[in-house]
Amino acid sequence: MRVQLTGHVNVPQPATDSLQLFTPRGEERWVPGWKPRFPEPAPDDTAPGTVFETTGHGETTTWVVIDRTPDRVSYARVTPGSRAGTVTVQARDTTVEVTYDLTALSAAAEPALEEFAAGYGDFLKGWEAAIAEAGLA
Repeated sequence: MRVQLTGHVNVPQPATDSLQLFTPRGEERWVPGWKPRFPEPAPDDTAPGTVFETTGHGETTTWVVIDRTPDRVSYARVTPGSRAGTVTVQARDTTVEVTYDLTALSAAAEPALEEFAAGYGDFLKGWEAAIAEAGLA
């Protein structure tokens, strides 16, 4: 099973500033418990080829920065036994467009991916709320 999901997060900041909120270290400012671990030093956490890991909900996810421009960053991500795919964040005027393209890695992982897809709009609204609560909007 594969899902391709695109939505928007309102971030009333200039595009180049808002994109900084969606980098590995930038998300530490507003995502509770987000603590990326870099196996190698990463002075620029959005340089293509940068690898980092996160843990949450009892899972470890490995991320790789695959592309970056001044207004966009794309990541590949793999959560073993669960799902793999890409996440792209594209800065717009006062929003960011967030696209998840994920594939379940087993039939047992499909229900969780279906649930994620069904709640994607609320998931992104939660991001908006967390950014506002952190005083970053």
